Amino acid sequence: MARYTPMIEQYLSIKEQAADALLFFRLGDFYEMFFEDAVTAAKELEITLTGRDGGVGERIPMCGVPYHSAESYIHRLIDKGYKVAICEQVEDPSQAKGIVRREIVRIVTPGTIMDGKAVQDKGNNYIASLVQTGEEIGLALCDVSTGEFYVVERDLQTIWDELQQFQPTEMVVPSGDEHKTIVQTVIERVGCLVTAEESNSHAETKATERLLQHFNLLSLESVGLAEVKTAVMAAGMLLSYLEKTQKRNLHHLKKPLLLTRETHLIIDSFSRRNLELTETIREKSRQGSLLWLLDKTVTAMGGRLLKKWVERPLAIRADIERRLNAVEELVNELLLREDLRNLLGEVYDLERLVGRVAYGSANGRDLLAIASSLSVLPEIRRRLLHCDSPLLQDVGGMIVELNEIVDLINSAIVDEPPVGIRDGGLIRDGYDAHLDKLKQASREGKQWIARLEQQERERTGIKSLKVGFNKVFGYYLEVTKSNVHLVPSYFERKQTLANGERYITPELKEKEALILEAEDKMIDLEQQLFLEVRDQVAAQLARIQQSAEAVAHVDALQSLATVAVERRYTKPVINDSDRILIEEGRHPVVEAVLKRESFVSNNTLLDCGSNQIALITGPNMAGKSTYMRQVALIVVMAQMGSFVPAKKAEIGIVDRVFTRIGASDDLTGGQSTFMVEMVELANILHHATRNSLIILDEIGRGTSTFDGISIAKSVIEYLHQSPSVGAKTLFATHYHELTELAGRLPGVTNYSTHVQEQGDSIVFLRKIIPQPADRSYGIQVAKLAGLPDKVLHRAKEILHVLESMPNAGLETAVASSAAASDDGETSQLSLNFDAKPHPVVAELQSINLLNMTPIEALTTLHRLQQMIGKG
Repeated sequence: MARYTPMIEQYLSIKEQAADALLFFRLGDFYEMFFEDAVTAAKELEITLTGRDGGVGERIPMCGVPYHSAESYIHRLIDKGYKVAICEQVEDPSQAKGIVRREIVRIVTPGTIMDGKAVQDKGNNYIASLVQTGEEIGLALCDVSTGEFYVVERDLQTIWDELQQFQPTEMVVPSGDEHKTIVQTVIERVGCLVTAEESNSHAETKATERLLQHFNLLSLESVGLAEVKTAVMAAGMLLSYLEKTQKRNLHHLKKPLLLTRETHLIIDSFSRRNLELTETIREKSRQGSLLWLLDKTVTAMGGRLLKKWVERPLAIRADIERRLNAVEELVNELLLREDLRNLLGEVYDLERLVGRVAYGSANGRDLLAIASSLSVLPEIRRRLLHCDSPLLQDVGGMIVELNEIVDLINSAIVDEPPVGIRDGGLIRDGYDAHLDKLKQASREGKQWIARLEQQERERTGIKSLKVGFNKVFGYYLEVTKSNVHLVPSYFERKQTLANGERYITPELKEKEALILEAEDKMIDLEQQLFLEVRDQVAAQLARIQQSAEAVAHVDALQSLATVAVERRYTKPVINDSDRILIEEGRHPVVEAVLKRESFVSNNTLLDCGSNQIALITGPNMAGKSTYMRQVALIVVMAQMGSFVPAKKAEIGIVDRVFTRIGASDDLTGGQSTFMVEMVELANILHHATRNSLIILDEIGRGTSTFDGISIAKSVIEYLHQSPSVGAKTLFATHYHELTELAGRLPGVTNYSTHVQEQGDSIVFLRKIIPQPADRSYGIQVAKLAGLPDKVLHRAKEILHVLESMPNAGLETAVASSAAASDDGETSQLSLNFDAKPHPVVAELQSINLLNMTPIEALTTLHRLQQMIGKG
């Protein structure tokens, strides 16, 4: 019976250890793939699929990529959602007895990749795990490249909001029937690679032990995780998965940080999207978002931290004011701010650099980047310690001076090191005496060979003779065919070429052996010395990470200060009142992108008393949505510690911001525009409190007019009268019928967008005034939008009839305006409104629907249809 060759048997054995990954199997200078892996990889990478004799008769599918360029191929597969298991030769082939021993050294997954497109400079690449016990769901998130580790324990909706914020590229969940529901929900909602862990690594006891051991903790109380058992289970499972796939001790991972909601302004996923905090709604682009506007950071670390501040503003007054005071000092101190920006510009991404050190993948260039960055830190520290702001002083105190590491790296690594640590030329002259001797031997040998070329030319008279080298034959003497007759007898023919011959001499081979031996020893010794230096850097990981955190903070603070100066922002006053007062507020992003006109500022006054609900009417395109968004954004900016676009702002701390602005059909979820609107509205009404800010735009427009008005009116009444809500609300609507609520509900105030009429056209003045709109200006807006004149003319005729029959039902009034000729042209409408109304109209006006049963209503409707010939 035919059997696979020993090498293929080895491959199959190793493949079983990573059945869900594509196995990159190292064979010499290539990573090879076999069987189904080869078929898949050849298709996805668009490389040639070949075959190989495996010992069973049929040729085995096979493809491969060069090991020196494998990273680009791996990244392409990861981008397509695959996992890649890297299998290396773990013994010297020259020393092996039989098949070279091979092992999987790492499994690269979308959530654990350390570089490439998935790892954006100012963004994170999170891998998450999720466990459910009863109603509680535990979530753990880790960015392996930076070491960040977070845990959350909440209900499903809150966990969904967190996942929308962190956008993990990979999710780990427990396997088993009891987890099927939550697993299916994750797969449907998150849209990333999901791995079901078959082990019981999420069991509470195992998870706890793993966390205590890895992070060297005496108890979970020390990191605030004692009461969140489900979150601990998720964190333990995630740590187990990372250790299993990465095959190394992940020393750089930071202790898990429990994310709580009490200390931060809560912004759900709907509101983050509607306010375009980090990306625009339509293009999903960073440009045009609030983060895009505020990001003047000069380090990748600062950019990532600023994004977190935008997504999770503060809710504790002391913390907000502490940050605002730091920004204020940087705003007022131009020289300090510019000096810090210049210094920060010399700092590389320390968080990811130390991550590569911990991984064992850092090369000489990475160490030089670390040394260069660390050398700048003492001056940053000095400048911060001389500041008045307590926060800036504290940040300066976090910076650790590591001059010994800087000196070590600079003394050991050459100025321009090679990419690989076995490429030679990595260690500086004078660092190690033995290495210097080997270098000298190599240099002298090469100098001897260089002289040999001239000597042999003179000795043989062959002026074209030259010395060459390749990895197969080593050093050789090359002579053209026309000069072969001049070759002396001590030349030994080694290779015949089309245009010449290659020779060696005993003396050349002796020197070659000395040179190559010295170079092999040099490479081995350089690698050993480099690893010793890298290990010394790794021993300082915690201190470097602490300094990196400080650098990120000062960079984010100076970014806010820089924007405040450039955009003429002011420092908001933060208090514990229920009032939001904004004078001459502006939309930060819209103002920034306007080129030919200045932004029209507006005032805002909201509280939980007589100014609780601002009911805003006015035509489309007049600026209602922009105005409401700017109020929400000013609150977000103020509570994240940023200056705001306003002449003056007093912000009573808000616990949650809710927005219902615009909607689109959720095709994948099977929900219509109206259903999406109602789901978001339900979320608001269930979770809003007295300290919340609610932005509602055109509630009820996705259904019939009467239904829409009914829903909108009841929502306003609920927000106003419910003792559990009473939230500050901006409510924009086209339903003019709602403006009467201002006379009935003491907390409702009418506002409108100011519009100026110019003949048949209108001009939007973008000003919010304290009175209801008298008209909707729909036809004028339609004209601005470019509708044909014929359509606009007909619309005016119909509108004239409707406005002249205020007591008629909508369908009756429309029917009365319907007159068309056979060729489709509309005829002249009768404007004789003194004539008696049609009997059907008269009866409809007299009907009291509230006193009719459904059967009576249907009978009456049938009789009226017969009267107009539709029976």
